[in-house]
Amino acid sequence: MFDGLRETIRAYKQRDPAARSGLEIFLLYPGIYAYISHKAAHWLYKHRRYFLARAVSQWSRFVTGIEIHPGAVIGRRFVIDHGTGIIIGETAELGDDVLLYQGVTLGGTGKDSGKRHPTIGNNVLIGAGAKVLGPFKVGDNARIAAGAVVLKEIPPDSTAVGVPARVVRIAGQKPDFASELDQVNMADPVAIELSAMREQLELLEKKMLEMERDMPHIQGVRQDESDERRLKS
Repeated sequence: MFDGLRETIRAYKQRDPAARSGLEIFLLYPGIYAYISHKAAHWLYKHRRYFLARAVSQWSRFVTGIEIHPGAVIGRRFVIDHGTGIIIGETAELGDDVLLYQGVTLGGTGKDSGKRHPTIGNNVLIGAGAKVLGPFKVGDNARIAAGAVVLKEIPPDSTAVGVPARVVRIAGQKPDFASELDQVNMADPVAIELSAMREQLELLEKKMLEMERDMPHIQGVRQDESDERRLKS
């Protein structure tokens, strides 16, 4: 427990440029309080003390604005930036080095039973206001942009953007902590497709202009052939 707490505080210092000291993080960061409370609630949940587990988690929600169901499984070095409005469902599973911003929901769609919430891989960033809904997996090193609504599996080393979210592959590149804090300058798959369509239209327009320039020559050749046929006849 204490080793995990020290690791988590170090992760906060590494990922939050506003963090000044480990003591400040321990005493003043709501994400740390939510992390500690969840550890206690999850222990109670595994030992079938369901009422006490929910009591701990609900008190933590009241204090921090972060709601984590006691049944959720959370890995090491879990970082919550700001945290207000975060909701993590009962069957959600989070790997190591996950970073969540405010307003994130790891929830269900209401259509599933049993496993209802997503499984988040290692070193995943989920931007502010993003919703990940359903019992699928978000792969290792994935990034979900702010405001995205993810309704299907996200492969590793990729970025999901938009509503509903679309995926842009980041081939083999693992983002470092500095670059992953940028939730704005992410590749937009819709913009990429529109750019490709614009290039195709420009190419077609160029070909049409070339054909129009060649038309008088083509018409002249056809007229000469017609005159030759008339003379022969």
